[in-house]
Amino acid sequence: MKKVLITLLLIPFLMSAQESQPEPVFMNVMITPNPAKITEFETGLAAHNKKYHAEGANAVRVYWIASGENSGKYIWSMGPTGWAAFDESTNPSGDHAKDWNTNVAPFAEAEMETTFWEGDAAHSNFTKDFELKNLAVFYLDMKRFQQQKFIGVLDKVNKVFKTKDADEQWGVYWNKLNNNNGQDMVWINFFDSMAWMGEEDKFPQWFEEVYGEGTFMDFLKEFEASTNGDWQELWAYRGDLSGLSGQVQITSGQ
Repeated sequence: MKKVLITLLLIPFLMSAQESQPEPVFMNVMITPNPAKITEFETGLAAHNKKYHAEGANAVRVYWIASGENSGKYIWSMGPTGWAAFDESTNPSGDHAKDWNTNVAPFAEAEMETTFWEGDAAHSNFTKDFELKNLAVFYLDMKRFQQQKFIGVLDKVNKVFKTKDADEQWGVYWNKLNNNNGQDMVWINFFDSMAWMGEEDKFPQWFEEVYGEGTFMDFLKEFEASTNGDWQELWAYRGDLSGLSGQVQITSGQ
């Protein structure tokens, strides 16, 4: 259940109204390489990121999707940054775009998906610096007009994990644009070894230790009433293809 219930998020406009300062934003571009040109694709992508996305507001990390229907695709992730940083990446002219169109795009399929995610520091748990390796990515599809109800669900789950598993590092983000593919929210756990996936799920037990005996079933009803479902992926950080290192510092607004 730990791997299933970590799927909670809130549509952006609700949190935007609550926060006085904007949270950092990530632009995630999912890219499909040409199966016959993966070596050329990776070579061009690495060189492009080292040249144009190694530091500052335009820094980029790359992840390889290791599970699900998107297995074998890559996530090109710029951030955390502000919206102004995306001007250059969406500008079709200039040396930056020419380099991408010459050294990366010819070795990738035409299909591409771009999403923008805003961080939620209040419901994330970054308590120490760590090195990126594996990511467990949980998406949530929220029911229409049930956002306020879902806030209570999110708060309860967040309290349980911060009470019972405070050493775990996770980030909560939500999609800044409306969509019809179930990507309203994402909760990401960061872990070193795949053995983490085999750990016993103690969330039902922990929930009742925090909220009282017999409360877990009512919680599940609240969860069901506010969501349509969830899905998940495993990502692996590719430092060799990234401009930015895998070192995450808690002062950086991740």
